[in-house]
Order: sequence, then structure tokens, then C-alpha cells
Amino acid sequence: MKNNIKQTLILTAICIIGFSCMLHAQSIYKINDSKDMDMKLSGTSTLHSWTMDAKTFSGDADFHFESGSGGQLSSVKSLTFTLAVADLKSSEGGLNKNAYKALKAEDYKDIDYKLTSATVTSEKDNKYLVKAHGNLTIAGVTKEVIMNVECVVNPDATITCTGSEKLNMTDYAVKPPTFMLGAMKTGDAITLNFTLVYKKIS
Repeated sequence: MKNNIKQTLILTAICIIGFSCMLHAQSIYKINDSKDMDMKLSGTSTLHSWTMDAKTFSGDADFHFESGSGGQLSSVKSLTFTLAVADLKSSEGGLNKNAYKALKAEDYKDIDYKLTSATVTSEKDNKYLVKAHGNLTIAGVTKEVIMNVECVVNPDATITCTGSEKLNMTDYAVKPPTFMLGAMKTGDAITLNFTLVYKKIS
């Protein structure tokens, strides 16, 4: 009798686990090398606004889809991206040099983001709004940021994530750089804009 009860419990547990796996299909993605990807840091100065642009970065994500509801995105379990500071470029060599110095690029070569939690809201036409809580590390200082990220599941099964976040350099112990012997001073406020394309690998 006891053996029968034990076997029944084991079979029930196996069925529950199997059913759960059927409902939520896990998919691992990596940042894809796409011409549509872009990341920008922009701000203001006493002379004019400025932008530094990057086209090369790395990262991965764990997207979960509900198998029983048309394959809709149900959750984002993890998401990261890494940007090498030296890959940020502007049209002004002086701006690049001073920005790398301000960002302490010799000691902290990367800008990193790591998701800690997310909620997904379905919109329409394979579009989803993801409220992403995560940690952003700049110049060795990590701060929690909350971003609204627009995710689109494309016809080729890649996922495009687009977002924007306003930051203050001094929050990351970065001194706003100056140029031209102090004649040009950058403002503390900057904006990070990104378009990332993730491609399924498993």
C-alpha cells in the first residue's frame, strides 16, 4: 500500500513538471550582429549637444514563451548587455579622449547591464512592453535602474529590444568632462538610448 502511494506521488510530480515545461518554453538568445543595432550616449554642453555612438556590443537573454497561447512572450528571466567604452565614438576626437578619461576606461573598460526582474505586458502585433529592473555599471559604480523596454518578436524569430534611460554622470562618480581649456563644459545629465537584437541559439 505504501509503495503504491509513493509511486503515485512520484508519477504525479513527473506529470506536473512535464506539464509546466510544456506551458513555458525556455529560449536562450544572444545579441546578434545586425545593422539595426545601435547604442548612444548623448548630452549637452555649453557650446552644443553631443552624441557618442556604438555599433558593437555583446550580451544574452532568457526569454520564455507560452506554448499554449500562440507562442506569446510570457517572461524575461535574464538579460544582459556589455559595451566596451572604447567602442563609443563621436565625430570629435577631443570629445572621445576626454570622455574615455572621465569614464575611467583604462580601469573599467566596459559598461554593463544585468536584469534582476521583469514584468511583461502584451501589446499587439508581437510587441511587448517589458518593465525591466536591473543593475547598470558605469566606471565601476553599479546603480539600480528601472526601464520600460519595447520588445518586438520579428518574423525571423529574432527579438528587438529598444529603450531609453536618463542618467546623471555624477551618480556613477563620473566628473562631466571639459574641453578647450575649460571653455566647453558638458552637462551632468546624459541619455542612454539602445536598440539591441537578440537571436535564438537554443
